Amino acid sequence: MSNGLKSSLRKRDQKRGLPPGTVLYVGKERDQKPRMQLLAYDADSVSETELPSLDALPAEGRPGEIRWLNVDGLSDVALLENLGRRFDVHALTLEDVANTQQRPKYDLFDHYAFVTFKMLRMDPDNPKAIIAEHVGLVLEKDLVLTFQEAPGDVFDFVRERIRSGQGRIRGLKADYLVFALLDAVIDGYFSVLESLGERISDLDAELLGRKPSPKYLREIHGLKQQIIFIRRCAWPLRELVNSIQKMRTELFDEKTDVYFRDLYDHCVQVIDNVETYRDLVASLTDLYVSIAGNRMNEIMKVLTIIATLFIPLTFVAGVYGMNFQDMPELRLPWAYPAVLLLMLAMVAGMLYFFRRKGWI
Repeated sequence: MSNGLKSSLRKRDQKRGLPPGTVLYVGKERDQKPRMQLLAYDADSVSETELPSLDALPAEGRPGEIRWLNVDGLSDVALLENLGRRFDVHALTLEDVANTQQRPKYDLFDHYAFVTFKMLRMDPDNPKAIIAEHVGLVLEKDLVLTFQEAPGDVFDFVRERIRSGQGRIRGLKADYLVFALLDAVIDGYFSVLESLGERISDLDAELLGRKPSPKYLREIHGLKQQIIFIRRCAWPLRELVNSIQKMRTELFDEKTDVYFRDLYDHCVQVIDNVETYRDLVASLTDLYVSIAGNRMNEIMKVLTIIATLFIPLTFVAGVYGMNFQDMPELRLPWAYPAVLLLMLAMVAGMLYFFRRKGWI
C-alpha cells in the first residue's frame, strides 16, 4: 500500500463520529500553497487574474459577465470554508470537495448545481503512469467554481478558446462553460485510452516475437489495474451527465441540451473502449499463458527426445558392463569400435524415425 493511500485512509478514519458537513481534507499530503485564478469574460472582453487571497476577488462581476474561479489545492480547509461562505455553498458540498475519494456525483441545491468527477491524464514524466485528480465543480448564475487537487489539468484548450473567442463559449452562459470543461475531461479519457491502446498493441507484438518473461506478466497486470480504475471513473461519469440531462434546472439552458446529449454519447463511447481494452488485456493474459505453455512443451519435447535417445544406449552399455567371462566380443580387437558404431547407428535410426513422424 502506498504512503499516499495510507495517509488518505488515516484522514478518512478521522471523519468517524463527526457531524455531516464537517470539512476535512482526505487525500495525498501536498506542500504547495493553494492557488486561485479568476477568468472573467463576455462576448467582447476577457480578463485573467491571479488572486493572492480571497479578499482580492471582486464581490460581483459586470452585467453579462461569466466568471470562472479555479482553485488549485484542497488541503487548505479554511480557504474552502471561506469560499463556501462567500458564495453560499453548502457544507455538504465542501465536504465532498475536500474528499478526494468521493465518487463522481451530481447534486442540485437551491441556487447552484454541484458536480464532482475524476480527471485523468498521462504523466509527462512517466508515459506508463496515469494521473488521476479529483475535481469539484459548482455552477451558479454567471459563475463557475472549480476545485482541483494540484496545478495542471486538461482545461488549457478551454482557456485558449475563451481567450481567442473561438467557438460559442464567449456568447453563451455559464452552463456552456460547464459543458466545455466536462467535454475536455472526456477528451482526456480518450487520450489516456489511446495511450493504453498503443501499449496493448506493442505488448501483443512483443509477446509474439519474444520469449515469455515475468516482466510481460507484470506489465499486463499493470494494464489490467489501470483499465479497471478507468472503468470505475467512467461509469459514474456517464451517470453524472445523464443526471444533468434529466434533472432539469434553470441553471442549464435548453440551448445546451444538445451539447450534453452529445457529451453523453462520448461517455458511452469511452465505456465501450474501456470494455474493449479490458477484453484485449484478458486476451493478452491468455496469450502469455499459451506462449509460456507452448515453450514449456517444446522444452519438455527436447528433453524427452534426449532421454529417449539414451535409453537404448544405456541398455547396450549396461549389457557390456556386466562382469561375465563368456562374452566373446570382449576378446575381439574390433569389438569396441563396433559397439560404438552400433550405438551411433541406433541414434541415427531413432532421429530418422522421429523426423519421419514430424516430432522434430
